[in-house]
Formats: sequence, structure tokens, C-alpha cells
Amino acid sequence: MTPGIAIILALLLPACGALAVILARRHPNVRETITIFVTLGTFGAVLSLVAPVHAGLRPGATLFEMLPGLPIRLEIEPLGMLYALVASGLWIVTSLYAIGYMRGHREKHQTRFYACFALSIAAALGIAFAGNLLTLFLFYELLTLVTYPLVTHHGTEKALAAGRVYLGVLMSTSIGFLFTALVWTYLATGSLDFRAGGIVAGKVEGWPLAMLLALFAFGTGKAALMPFHRWLPAAMVAPTPVSALLHAVAVVKAGVFTVLKIVVYIFGVENLRASGASLWLMYAAAFTLVAASVVALVKDNLKARLAYSTISQLAYIVLGAAIATHASILGAGMHIAMHAMGKITLFFCAGAIYVGVHKTEISELDGIGRTMPWTMVAFLLGSLSIIGLPPFGGAWSKWFLVLGAADRHQAFFVAVLMLGSLLAIGYLMPVVVRAFFAQPAAPAADPAASRPAPGIRRFDQAPLLCVLPPCLTAAGCLALFLFADTIADFLRPILEAAMP
Repeated sequence: MTPGIAIILALLLPACGALAVILARRHPNVRETITIFVTLGTFGAVLSLVAPVHAGLRPGATLFEMLPGLPIRLEIEPLGMLYALVASGLWIVTSLYAIGYMRGHREKHQTRFYACFALSIAAALGIAFAGNLLTLFLFYELLTLVTYPLVTHHGTEKALAAGRVYLGVLMSTSIGFLFTALVWTYLATGSLDFRAGGIVAGKVEGWPLAMLLALFAFGTGKAALMPFHRWLPAAMVAPTPVSALLHAVAVVKAGVFTVLKIVVYIFGVENLRASGASLWLMYAAAFTLVAASVVALVKDNLKARLAYSTISQLAYIVLGAAIATHASILGAGMHIAMHAMGKITLFFCAGAIYVGVHKTEISELDGIGRTMPWTMVAFLLGSLSIIGLPPFGGAWSKWFLVLGAADRHQAFFVAVLMLGSLLAIGYLMPVVVRAFFAQPAAPAADPAASRPAPGIRRFDQAPLLCVLPPCLTAAGCLALFLFADTIADFLRPILEAAMP
């Protein structure tokens, strides 16, 4: 299979899988078998592209020309390859988890859920493989539209209100800011191509360069920079597998990936650092990092606390891009994978707790580690990775981010990065301490209330497929620490691309 065919196949498989899921709607076992096989096939197609990209090739395919000189083109470089591996690889474990969660919680509209999830992965891969800004923008908008039914899955007034916030914030920022930035870039440079060293150097300078960066940064609402972050906590009304999609597999990672790719291939790292145009973004990201962490400290709802944690951790990536040194860019790229593995573990655990014992508030989790030990050990390991402690993956990405800030002699931002980890200890470790060391404050929930649907095998108080995936991803946090050098070596060509 040639790389060009593999690119097209990686996009078509989830899209066709969505159609197959709809056709199999009356046969749940068939529907979910199709889902699993499509996830494996998609990941296989993406995996086949790693070797040529690592060898220095940039496989691509032009789909069609939308306007003269503006093709819809797919092309893969190392950063996009990493994001594609994260999205397609975590789709496998998320689908396994979703089967246990959706059946165990007797969720309605499961066919729509699986179909929209598959379309979301197709859109995420389109973003990862985008060969120019126009292609990225179209897939970015598509991702917003196909995830909307997932956010509003329950159909309640609360879910519909959350959907309005979700759609309103993401569409208004992308059309009002991001599209404006695209037009400005094209008028200034005559191109929307991703190019080593950037395309705006010498074409946009001074304060207009900072303004253009602001349009891109705030236009990428999925990166959840304050004040355009409200959609993310609001979307927590969705089922937990959707939260995993939003926080780890596709949506927020699409945002920070877009910001990082624009910094490297549109502005150029050397140009951005020399001009000082990103200094304001450094402070905006630092504020988001600290403020979101402080809010997380006071949230009692577990998913809400994890949502604000995500906003904070995304700011690490944006801050790394804005610092614009080779080490910070490398750390930001690595943090896409490291945070994804850690945060999906935490959301899987939150969902397992909800399905198993119907608890959503942290204050209700006293002693739960004794009845759900596997789940809470996985939560502990995922937390340590998010905090940035070895031997877990987050330690390496945060190390490079700190090194990047130090290389630029930015002691303030070194302190902010360190403070973020301390605050992460403050909002994650109390959950673990309550689970393992506090005495239960009330009797266990009525077993009948948490009994899963017939035929669902229980383990650790929850369906087996709600417990096994977080154990696997917790182990993945350790694996990412051990193989961090491989990821770093794979991403180093983007540092070469950062040179004009």
C-alpha cells in the first residue's frame, strides 16, 4: 500500500464505518464489532505512514482544487503524524470503553453515538493530515459540527444548553477570528501553504504580526484559551466517552495542534521569537494555566475538576508554542501525546466510578479505593503523569517546556510552569487521598441502582470494559516515559522546519 493510498484510506475508513454502523443499528453486537474493526483498520493505515515520515518523506495527496491556487491537500509531517497516532490509537481503547459504558449505563441513541464518534475521528485525521491552512480550516469546522450531536447526546435541556455554548463559542471564534486570519495571511503572502520557516516572515511585521497571531490563537477556540474556554466545562454534560473524545482523542488536541502548527509553519519559530510578537500570548497562556488550575481546586464535581485541569494543561502547549524556542516547541509537541494519555485515563476512571457506584462528586469518594482499587490506582498513575512526575510521560514534556523557557531566560514562565504542577498536585491528589485513606461517609449505593445491563460482566464494581481501558492507558503513561526519546527524535525535524 502506497503512502498516498494509506492517507485516503485512513480518512475513508472511519467515514465508511459511520455509515456501516448506521446500517447495523438494529444489531448492537454487529454495530460494535464493526466499530472495533474500523478502529483497528484506521490505526493500521495511520501506522503504515510512520516509517516514510520518519525517513524524511512527506507523503501527500491533492483531493481537488477548491479555488484557483487553493487546493484541498493532505500532506503529513512529524507533528501531524504524532497527532494522527494519538487520535487513531486512543480511538481503539475509547471504543472498547464506550461499549462497556454505553451498555452498562443503558444509554439511548447508541448508534448515533458510534456514528458521530467515527466521523469525529475522520475530521481529526483530516486536521492532522492538512497540507495547507484552507484544508485545516475545513476539517476543523467539520469536527465542530460532527461532535455537536455527541455533546447534546442526552437531549435534556441542560445538554441542549451546553450544545448551544459549544457550537456558539467554537463557530463564532473560528468564523470571526480564524477565517479572518486565513484571509489576511493569503492577502499578505499569496499562499496558505505550510512551509518550513513560515510564510509571513518579511510580509507581516511589527504590531500587525502580533494582531495576526491573536486572530489565530483566539480563533482556534478548541485550544480553550481564556476567555474562550466556557464551551469545555459546559460540554461535560455529555457521556464520559464523549469527554474522552473532547479532552484526549480529538477536539482539544485539534486546537493546540493547530496553534503549534501555525507557529511552526506559518509564522516560523525564529521569526516569532526575534519579533517578540508572541510575548502577549505567553502571558495569556500563563494566565489561563494558573487561573484554570485555581478554579479546578474548588470544583467538587469530578468531571468539572478534570475539565478545568484540561484547560490548564492545554495552556502548557500554547505557552510552549509562544515561547518559541526549539526545546519549548519539542516539549509542546510531546505534551500533546503525554497529556492525552494521562487525561483519558482520568476520564475513563470518572466514568467507571459513575457507572459502578453512581457517584459524581469528589466529596462522595471517601474510601472508594477499597471497593474500586484497580480504577483508583489507574487514576493515581494518570494523575502523576499530568502532574509531571517520573516515571510517567508528562515528566519529559514538562521538562522540555521548562528548558525552553530557561533557554529564553524567562524565569517568570519557568516559575509559572512549576506552579502549574504544584497546583495539579492540589486538585488531583485529594481525590486519591480520599479514595484510599478516608473512611466512607455513607453506606454504599443500592446495588440494584448500579447494576449494569444483563450480560455485562462486572469487575471492580463496574463493567470490565469500563475498567480495563483505564488500566491500559495508565500503563501507557509509563510506556511514554520509557520511549520519550523515540517521540523526541521523531519530532526533531519540525525543529529544522522552524529554521528559516
